[in-house]
Amino acid sequence: MKVEAENKVDTSTQPKTGADLFVESLIKEGVDTLFGYPGGAVLPIYDALYKAQKSLNHVLSRHEQGSIHAAEGYARVSGKPGVVIATSGPGATNLVTGIADAMMDSLPLVIFTGQVARNVIGTDAFQEADVIGITTPITKHNYQVQSLSDLPKIIKEAFHIASTGRKGPVLVDIPKDISASLFEEVNDTDFHLPGYQPTTKPNPLQIKKLADALAKAKKPVLLAGAGVLHGGASTELKTFIEKHSLPITTTLLGLGSYPGEAELSLGMAGMHGTYAANTALYECDLLINIGARFDDRLTGNLAHFAPWATVAHIDIDPAEIGKNIETHIPIVADSKEALKALLSNTEESPDHQEWLTELKRFKQDYPLWYNNPKNEISPQWLIEAIHKVTKGDAIVTTDVGQHQMWAAQYYTFTKPDRWVTSGGLGTMGFGFPAAIGAQIAAPDETVVAIVGDGGFQMTLQELSILQEKGLPVKVIIVNNQALGMVRQWQESFYEKRYSESLLTTQPDFVKLAESYEIRGMKIDNQEDLIHALPEVFSYDGPVLLDCRVRKEENVYPMIAPGKGLNQMIGVKP
Repeated sequence: MKVEAENKVDTSTQPKTGADLFVESLIKEGVDTLFGYPGGAVLPIYDALYKAQKSLNHVLSRHEQGSIHAAEGYARVSGKPGVVIATSGPGATNLVTGIADAMMDSLPLVIFTGQVARNVIGTDAFQEADVIGITTPITKHNYQVQSLSDLPKIIKEAFHIASTGRKGPVLVDIPKDISASLFEEVNDTDFHLPGYQPTTKPNPLQIKKLADALAKAKKPVLLAGAGVLHGGASTELKTFIEKHSLPITTTLLGLGSYPGEAELSLGMAGMHGTYAANTALYECDLLINIGARFDDRLTGNLAHFAPWATVAHIDIDPAEIGKNIETHIPIVADSKEALKALLSNTEESPDHQEWLTELKRFKQDYPLWYNNPKNEISPQWLIEAIHKVTKGDAIVTTDVGQHQMWAAQYYTFTKPDRWVTSGGLGTMGFGFPAAIGAQIAAPDETVVAIVGDGGFQMTLQELSILQEKGLPVKVIIVNNQALGMVRQWQESFYEKRYSESLLTTQPDFVKLAESYEIRGMKIDNQEDLIHALPEVFSYDGPVLLDCRVRKEENVYPMIAPGKGLNQMIGVKP
């Protein structure tokens, strides 16, 4: 929040308000960055932020959806709760998609919404919305502040709930008369939540059962989900994998939890996963799931998912265990704590070299593949080229769709917390603002937003932030002039009836970038791209690169809806 010096006024003698108390509470929680958009119901708060500019960095989005997706990117990379503020009514409802997205992907957010004054709540007052009712199904918890004296305690509770157990969004709705009220004596901020006591330590008997099952298994495989990353357990996971020579596959959101180039890595599993990963899940006799939800894009037809396996499921959220897949060894625990216990209670596993040899053959005989005509840009080749020029060390954000799957398949992650994507909700428009939040969280890292031409147009107005905040985000548009995944499904399952999926009219993305004082480039062939990419990533500032890729390229391999892991199509010929 930049303010010219001549506009500043002396506020030191002004009486403190609830908004001042709000700001003080955020600072006590260690908040350094807020993503938001002002409006009438939060004007007292923004007035207090004016006085606290040296302590809090406010990022002004151009749409509330940009605010919350940026906060998600910040949370995913930093591990700290992303903080969002919006006004009442439409300001709050514009956050709903991002709140649902964060809930499904277990991202810690604390969202503050303004509300009309308490005496007119329920009267259909101007810009009033029942934010508590709207967000109850998509938050871990929500509050409406009824007394200024309770505000600091509520804020402290909100940060605790958002960042512990299975992480997620917590919303605090603040009526305007609360934030505008003069400071009064506040209640003690100490709290005890008897109904919220997440289990973090595993049950020793269940750990013993899993250790025994591992000792007997002939075809074990480990599935790593986002829970490994949220628990900060990548080091323990690597040690466990290598101790027992376990083959490992990951979910889309689990990418980076284990080095993707390692010999024991089978790649991503699921609808667009590798042949080796999906076949391992189908044929295994022991499946150890750490921190994955067993969602339908991973499992395919449940009748064909690990049909002969003993299933062990480690998860911080007990509601996920047994929800979709019958679980024989349930372990409710934090991923790091569970892996520590397993490392202490398991001996070297019996030799399963025959199983590893078979999986190695699957990797060699059925790798990912694509056509690569030299006169066009294959999107898969584009991702590999980005990986090469960044040495596989960039923070990568995406929207949802074909480009997301190609990035997941061809950008091999060697470190945790470098992959930021919308998994559970599959939100178009997520990738670019998430890159903004990621860059703020990691200012010295290379951040690249790989986006589709469809999704980018949903949040492209956030380009204004790049120059305003001096963020060197690189935006790569995988431009096939279509809603690519919609078009692919229409080709495969609707006899090529391309109903409203072809984007025949587009802005000039280069001119658009330049209008925001951002460097813009357009490339439509491999030779030019080879020369352009090093320039893009060496440039000390934001760049938008419009890459015109093959229009009708599809994502393979694929498991069609209703099919099982053993029924993949598009496997290497």
